[in-house]
Amino acid sequence: MSKTWQHRAPAAFRLDHDRAMVQLNKETALGQPVQLQPEPDFDAAVVMLRDAPRSSPRRVRWGGLFLSALGGLVLLAASMAVTSLIARLFQYNQGLGWLGLALAALAVLSLMVIAIRETLGLLRLATVEKLRDRAAAMIVSDDRVEARVLVHQLLHLTRRMPHLARSRANLQSHLGDIIDGADMVRLAERELMASLDQQARTMIATAATRVSVVTALSPRAVVDVLYVLTSALVLLRQLAFLYGARPGTVGLIRLARLVVVHLGITGGLASGDSLIQQMLGHGIAAKLSARLGEGVLNGLVTARFGLAALDVIRPMPFAALSRPTLRDIMSELLRSLGDRDEDHQYSPQSDADHDESPLVAPS
Repeated sequence: MSKTWQHRAPAAFRLDHDRAMVQLNKETALGQPVQLQPEPDFDAAVVMLRDAPRSSPRRVRWGGLFLSALGGLVLLAASMAVTSLIARLFQYNQGLGWLGLALAALAVLSLMVIAIRETLGLLRLATVEKLRDRAAAMIVSDDRVEARVLVHQLLHLTRRMPHLARSRANLQSHLGDIIDGADMVRLAERELMASLDQQARTMIATAATRVSVVTALSPRAVVDVLYVLTSALVLLRQLAFLYGARPGTVGLIRLARLVVVHLGITGGLASGDSLIQQMLGHGIAAKLSARLGEGVLNGLVTARFGLAALDVIRPMPFAALSRPTLRDIMSELLRSLGDRDEDHQYSPQSDADHDESPLVAPS
């Protein structure tokens, strides 16, 4: 005999509702109701949102006002000195006066061009920072409309990179097929940032290798410090141009300050990538000569600076792609230094002994 079921009208339920309950069978779990718990589709620990900077509610910044007034006085004094010089040149000789006036005009024009370039560099750097923060927010909020706007801004940022033309075309062709905003941001990261991250990793490894070799062969500690600082600034500028920031001199100084602050916040060397773990894990003492040991430490510092710069200058957070670690960079560094060390320890005496060995005449 078949059981008669009671018919009811179809209804729709939201699984994330607080009253959504599931009644288990009597044979399992004593028939207790279980509340459904929605699981997130992504790892929220991957993306970190920075808090807005907090400042005191002061309306007048006296420090900035003092610097502005002092700069204005210096500019007025310089203008009066140049004007007086040109007037005296006209009194002495009219040709020299016109020459001085032309040089002054050329100096003012050059200063204006430099100021415009520095301002544009600071604006591009601010744009990269805003894109990174907005991408992190889009992954958390999963807003499709805002994510689409963000992707178009990323495409506009990378428009001057011809090697990303195919990636941009693939990304634009799939924008209409993606519903979730977080997936759209992850797709943009995979398409646009994968090749750039590989180039950045190569740049960091090359700079660390160069610093290790040069400082190992340098006889002075002052030369080592100057070379490490210069290499760090050059690496920072290369990474900035790679990701489309293209800062000027002032922007590069500001970017260096941000990298130093990032290193201070993250504790300099991460706990999983400490110097001791790198020294013991890779067996540097067994692989390299004692002369290159000091150079490897300088290479570690340069590599860690490059990774911190990568976190600061990258226009997107690491969500879909894995972040390069110091262990990855040092593996390439130690491999290259091991090859150089084998060439350095190669003795020409073996060639001499081989050349002095008797030749066997063919029978």
